[in-house]
Amino acid sequence: MSSRPPQTLDPAILRTRLDRARGAAADAGTDALLIAPGSDLRYLIGEAGGSFERLTTLVLPAGGGVPALVVPKLEAPGYAHVPMGELGIEVVTWVDGDDPYRIVAGRLGKPGRVAVSDNTIALHVLAFRAALGDAEQTLAGPVVRELRMRKDAAEIDALRRAGVAIDRVHARMGEWLRPGRTEAEVGADIAAAIVEEGHAHADFVIVGSGPNGASPHHDVSGRVIEPGDVVVIDIGGPLPEGYNSDSTRTYAVGEPRDADVAGTYEVLRRAQRAAVGAVRPGVTAQDVDAAARRVIAEAGFGEYFIHRTGHGIGLDVHEEPYIVGGNDLTLEPGMAFSVEPGIYLPDRWGARIEDIVVVTADGVEALNNRPHELVVLES
Repeated sequence: MSSRPPQTLDPAILRTRLDRARGAAADAGTDALLIAPGSDLRYLIGEAGGSFERLTTLVLPAGGGVPALVVPKLEAPGYAHVPMGELGIEVVTWVDGDDPYRIVAGRLGKPGRVAVSDNTIALHVLAFRAALGDAEQTLAGPVVRELRMRKDAAEIDALRRAGVAIDRVHARMGEWLRPGRTEAEVGADIAAAIVEEGHAHADFVIVGSGPNGASPHHDVSGRVIEPGDVVVIDIGGPLPEGYNSDSTRTYAVGEPRDADVAGTYEVLRRAQRAAVGAVRPGVTAQDVDAAARRVIAEAGFGEYFIHRTGHGIGLDVHEEPYIVGGNDLTLEPGMAFSVEPGIYLPDRWGARIEDIVVVTADGVEALNNRPHELVVLES
């Protein structure tokens, strides 16, 4: 179980989510959802729990059966703050020597089709296969993501507060980012500030200086930051209630060494602005990706934009919808995702601008509001 303090949601919200999940499962022709610990479980009951070799799973029948949390007796206290009675969930505990997979099978009878959480470990998936006989197993992700993609007002407010909190960290970058320090030293200071500014912890800190900035998922290293470096800072983490921030800005430590930085960065800024401007109900995810990619390609940098334009965000940093070519998903109000084009020049430098945005009834709301210009810090 996690060590964070319990965050109790309104039981009415959770009941609605559980009812919608059961209805979505029925519509998908699935007899039950088997939800493992993780973000899907947190979405449905307000507690993520922990996944271990002992089985914990929420058994959510699509029909009229009673939902149950099947949990090892020694781990049940970690769920004590969840209002199981108000949610209509029975807690079924088991001890070492019991067969929890048979317990699950006994509650389901003879299902034809069950859907297991995408993150269920193979140990449990294979044991379910043995216990449930001829039942077809599918992934629960396609069912649950249809619910989680469309954030309600409380979720959007949490994402909005996460955006404000991570903006405060970016506003302090001049405290740490300077020549003579290593990426790792700067990263440690940023991670501490992420917590200081209201997050439960820092989930990731990328400090990509100089040529390391050309690697989009660089972490931190012992490289010493030099005058004139362009530095990509991509940071984020969850608030105590679980909703995540994720924001990238690009900095220069003194005037950039390379003469092409200003012009190339302006292309990136126009691309990011074009993509955000394309967001509204009725357009597709691939339309937003294309808006950014078009600007970058027309300027001659198409081969240096090497990832999708964005990803959904919520209880996971990366979730549906994905803003990528080939995704014809139509955007709807409540969908939240990043818009983060980048240009990466191998062995030289890179740059990325990332905001989290939410689709509104008639357009888009940006949840990050730090300047998009290249920030030049005193060296």
